[in-house]
Amino acid sequence: QVQLVESGGGLVQAGDSLRLSCTFSGRTFANYGTGWFRQAPGGEREFVSKINWNGVRLEYADSVKGRFTISRDNAKNTLSLQMNSLKPEDTAVYYCAASKFLSASRVPGEYDYWGQGTQVTVSS
Repeated sequence: QVQLVESGGGLVQAGDSLRLSCTFSGRTFANYGTGWFRQAPGGEREFVSKINWNGVRLEYADSVKGRFTISRDNAKNTLSLQMNSLKPEDTAVYYCAASKFLSASRVPGEYDYWGQGTQVTVSS
């Protein structure tokens, strides 16, 4: 069974940084494209960033470009999201996800496995 477990969320002030981690288990991590999504209260799950299976191709939502950095370590089965210069509008539950599409996707429906989510709250 594939399992994804996020960690690293918390309450921070605007301008601070956080690093989210996601641990993958149950299958070969390198066989999956991966991404981060977020969902604010009352909102839809939205794309944040994605990284292909070997970590070469990265993409970001315009709202986080230049502030967030996605990375993965296939040897350690981990996916990370470094979030700098956080803003109150970044407040959401953040989810990591794994897709059988090696290039990953911006579309939540194209992911096969999801973590339970970790709360990020940014105060002004």
